[in-house]
Amino acid sequence: MAEGVELVMRFHPVGGEDVTVVCKDFAGETEAMQEIARALDERRSLVLTQARYNHAERVDAVVINLANIVSVRVSRSDSTDSGQYL
Repeated sequence: MAEGVELVMRFHPVGGEDVTVVCKDFAGETEAMQEIARALDERRSLVLTQARYNHAERVDAVVINLANIVSVRVSRSDSTDSGQYL
């Protein structure tokens, strides 16, 4: 699999703190949003294979249970002014 662009994905769970994951699993923001929407529609977890949790140095696979996620933000930078929302 070709390495994608680095995207910052911020997940907002019900009644909890935001979770930030930096990943390179997707070619861009649109592809990431489509995959997140598909996982939500199919009521399944989102699987990322090239991700860093909360900006850690180590790259791992991450499984995100989307059952209690209220919204997701995807952007190329970790800024409050940019990115697409789901």
